[in-house]
Amino acid sequence: MDVPAEGLHAVFDRLVPDDVWPAVSAAGLDRYLLELAADPTTAAGHDRILAAVEELRRRAGGDLAALAPGDVDALIAALDPERRDVLVQAAARAYYGDGLGVGARMIGYRPQPGRGPGAPVVEPVLRTSALDDVDDAWDVLVLGAGAGGGVAACVLAEAGARVLVVERGEDRRALEVGRDHLRNHRTSIHGNNTGPSAPGNPRVVGSADGTAVVEAPHDPRWHNDAMVVGGGTRVYQGMAWRFLPDDFRMASTYGVPEGSSLADWPITHDDLVDHWDWVEWEVGVCGDPAGHRALAPRRRGYPMPPLPANAEAATLAQGASSLGLSTGSVPMLLNSVPHAGRARCVRCGECVGFSCPVDAKNGSHNTVLPRALATGNSSLVTGCRAVEITTDAGGRVTGAVLVDEATGTSRSVRAGHVVVACGAIETARLLLASRSDHHPGGLGNGTDQVGRHLQGHAFVSAFGTFDHPVVDPDGPGVSIATLDLAHGNADADGVPLVGGGVVANEMVKLPIVHWSWALPPDAPRWGAAAKAAMRDTYRTTGHLFAQVQEVPRPGNRVTLAPDVRDGLGRSVARLTGEAHPETVRTTRHIADRSRAWMEASGARRTWNDRIPTGLLAGQHQAGTCRMGTDPATSVTDPDGRVHGHDNLWVADASVHVTNGSVNPVLTIMALAHRLAMTLTRL
Repeated sequence: MDVPAEGLHAVFDRLVPDDVWPAVSAAGLDRYLLELAADPTTAAGHDRILAAVEELRRRAGGDLAALAPGDVDALIAALDPERRDVLVQAAARAYYGDGLGVGARMIGYRPQPGRGPGAPVVEPVLRTSALDDVDDAWDVLVLGAGAGGGVAACVLAEAGARVLVVERGEDRRALEVGRDHLRNHRTSIHGNNTGPSAPGNPRVVGSADGTAVVEAPHDPRWHNDAMVVGGGTRVYQGMAWRFLPDDFRMASTYGVPEGSSLADWPITHDDLVDHWDWVEWEVGVCGDPAGHRALAPRRRGYPMPPLPANAEAATLAQGASSLGLSTGSVPMLLNSVPHAGRARCVRCGECVGFSCPVDAKNGSHNTVLPRALATGNSSLVTGCRAVEITTDAGGRVTGAVLVDEATGTSRSVRAGHVVVACGAIETARLLLASRSDHHPGGLGNGTDQVGRHLQGHAFVSAFGTFDHPVVDPDGPGVSIATLDLAHGNADADGVPLVGGGVVANEMVKLPIVHWSWALPPDAPRWGAAAKAAMRDTYRTTGHLFAQVQEVPRPGNRVTLAPDVRDGLGRSVARLTGEAHPETVRTTRHIADRSRAWMEASGARRTWNDRIPTGLLAGQHQAGTCRMGTDPATSVTDPDGRVHGHDNLWVADASVHVTNGSVNPVLTIMALAHRLAMTLTRL
């Protein structure tokens, strides 16, 4: 379809017109459209844009560039809503999707303070091995180099075990992960910077009505968790909370709602104190527990002070005080000061969803994995996937079949122990796919528990517009939180609610995220007024972001899709489920309380985003191999060892019975440390 550039510009320059700042045609439109056309993932979207413009040209009866601006406006307004939305979103993405572009500068967004574009990044390059070059036999095979796998590998290698770590993704530098605001782990509008690639990696997502759709990795319903050396720790926000004591005894505290699988953990808060402490000091957490009355007492503080508070934190602290809420800083897996030979956070505006530009974000890739490799006992294979855990004639685990994803080469590697840390969805998929005569339903699945209780967190926001700027351009942004709403909530009629969650101010938003997420519901979406709304609201819109603990359901699960295969010919994961009604009730209450906090802080107008009701896995996915003492209702024992197997372990959030009222990563690492310490004593 051949649409003249003049016609395209005539349309798009009414969507984002010229004022004191250039129109979209002078600010990257042509480059954006060329990128869409060149990428197989987005080429169809490019064609839809051209089709919508062609429809406008047809209605105009000729040359769009010859029309008066008001006439073009009238044509756009009369276009059917679906096609108009295609154009409106494309214009916004072209204008606000570049962190160094005109739209970003117009609203006061600053991506990289303290560092110019293109400045060199010094970060460790890990020593990796090709699949063909590693030994045939190891003491321990660790599948996954993310939060849990990295910690387990470090502890085991430093204890003298020979450890092979296998990672599906690559060891990528920050510049290789990139700064694309439309293709990153949080805003995967046109793709994802931490894989896997769209071709050959589908998942099937089932609906309540029994229908199913096939989704690509950049679709939110795929529930992506980063697949790269470091896993989610490469691109996470890095909140480093310990679970609260009541997070381990949800069933005892609230009962078991009908249709749920709510249960207590077989371990307590006190069982993890030493392990959390190890992670905080060995991986590196900045923070200050003062102010949070819900936190359990600590033996010592954090190795680094908290990041500086921002203007929004000061505003929100006053509102919280008036409501009787206790608040404090947010512990983060970031260097607030130079630490462990690496730089401090430079407070950039590209934290969550991206790699750190100065390597100040603490994850497995730059802390525990280098330590494991430095022992000489460990090797790391990247771009390699485990497709089956192998067993001998008696059903005992012997190792795994590994496949080089680039070449398709496969080989079996033997190990005395196998530690699976692939993320809750892929860990369940691997166990289910590892079938034999002894294990016809998959490993650890004798009682049909593998893949069940898939959960995450219910995320909900409260926004407020202020008469003065409350958003600093310096990141990471999150610097105040309350834990008072994590437990003990009741609805307006006094009926108790199940659980709750942490509420904190949000990270510095990318410009396109503000356009997509944080504009007032009735804000104009195109034209001069829409451009003014972006300029006027970016710095004056406060944002509270809550994550609510999910009530698990046995039917929220991972199974194998019988008719859909990946690029290696293996059955893909099929995801089914939806939020429990009690999760929805509690989330609605937390949304209301967050909005009240925003109002008490002086916002002249407040609103919430939608209450999620679907499957809630995503980046906080958990629960598919829950721990317990009864094999009839759990997959692993309290140490993370799979029931019925003396040498098969799970070291990721799959083992979570419930997923906590706070971010799970510190607990994932702590449980992996506990598992590894147990294994070293065998």
